[in-house]
Amino acid sequence: MSFELGYFLVGVLLICVAGVAARVKRLPLTETMIYFGAGVAIGPIGFGAVSVDAQGHAKLLERLTEAGVLLSLFTAGLKLRVPFKRGRWKTPLRLAFLSMAITVGLIALAGIWLFGFSLGAAILLGAILSPTDPVLASEVQLEDAHDQDRLRFSLTGEAGLNDGTAFPFVMLGLGLLGLHELGDWGWRWWAVDVVWAVAAGLGVGALLGTLTARLVLWLRREHKEGLGRDEFIALGLIGLSYGSALLLHAYGFLAVFAAGLALRTIERKHSGDAPPEQVRAMEQAVTDEEVALDPHHGPAHMAGAVLNFNEQVERVLEVALVVTVGAALSRECLRLDILALIAILFFAVRPIAVLVGLIGCKAEASERALLSWFGIRGIGSVYYLMYAVSHGLSPALSHELISITLSVVAVSIVAHGITVTPLMAWYRRRSPAEKPA
Repeated sequence: MSFELGYFLVGVLLICVAGVAARVKRLPLTETMIYFGAGVAIGPIGFGAVSVDAQGHAKLLERLTEAGVLLSLFTAGLKLRVPFKRGRWKTPLRLAFLSMAITVGLIALAGIWLFGFSLGAAILLGAILSPTDPVLASEVQLEDAHDQDRLRFSLTGEAGLNDGTAFPFVMLGLGLLGLHELGDWGWRWWAVDVVWAVAAGLGVGALLGTLTARLVLWLRREHKEGLGRDEFIALGLIGLSYGSALLLHAYGFLAVFAAGLALRTIERKHSGDAPPEQVRAMEQAVTDEEVALDPHHGPAHMAGAVLNFNEQVERVLEVALVVTVGAALSRECLRLDILALIAILFFAVRPIAVLVGLIGCKAEASERALLSWFGIRGIGSVYYLMYAVSHGLSPALSHELISITLSVVAVSIVAHGITVTPLMAWYRRRSPAEKPA
């Protein structure tokens, strides 16, 4: 396909989506499904105008998906305004750690049974498919920082955390395949890839997020500097926290998520017990210099401006990434063994992992049911797939994992996209009053 035709098709897609966005929200349909359908239409399954070689362009796709996940993780952190207390965070923490570990194990067993994978390849498959997605799950995540619904809070917190906590299992799978050093009896994996990388990632992100927010607020308050550059703050803090974590051999995804949480924590401490409507007004006054310089309202102004910029860029990247996924699909992805794995993942693995992980947690039956269904797989899985391919997987295993992962993401986009509107409407009718997180 020529660049001229590419520009034309992208322009038509964006304008069409912008024109029908409000109508789409009322249908059993999502914008993501439209992007995906466009990608399929121009790819090998459709007209064949584009053919995306995922294996040949693994490094490029790794970087593109990396950028999409980073923006989404930072956005998720900014939306989680609930104080970090054990009781309130119990559900997302259990989902992101315990349920995800169960998911990895069950998918690994399915990989050995269905595809004859070795233990290392099976664990790698489990790690790739275990994290829920922060990019494609906007319809079931928090609508803004003042949305206190328990279900959406849990799904947002889970997606924000498990895109980092899946990394130890990726490294374990690569190690068992001989592509990463695990140490005798796995000591290096436990000490470095699990304990150090997780703790340091969260720690460096929280520290840099706090210091950056305080520095910017001080510069604005004392010297009237740093005004009107909120996009620089967003991208700068993402780059600073991610790069610092990687230099320390920690997980950058966790660092970026923690940086978003830290920036939101600064806002919450300054806003105190102000009514949500008042804080929203401060966040939306993105062009008001007087609000930005105010010691009490400035943090809310900064958080709102950064979140608004992040969401805009995230939407643009989502279009590019989902169209690419659709264009990378081939008819080979419709194999019976892959479809069997997808059914096992959605109807057995995810419900079992959620129900076991939430034993002892306070959650109504409707919440548990929706948590069990909305384990949306997406760009995070594609990132881990491309990361593994770029780190020395054999061509045969790379080809197999690409077919499986793209199929899972494709079915997730369609199945969850069709059901999200009616199921969330049912949830709101069943629970008209918000369940506070």
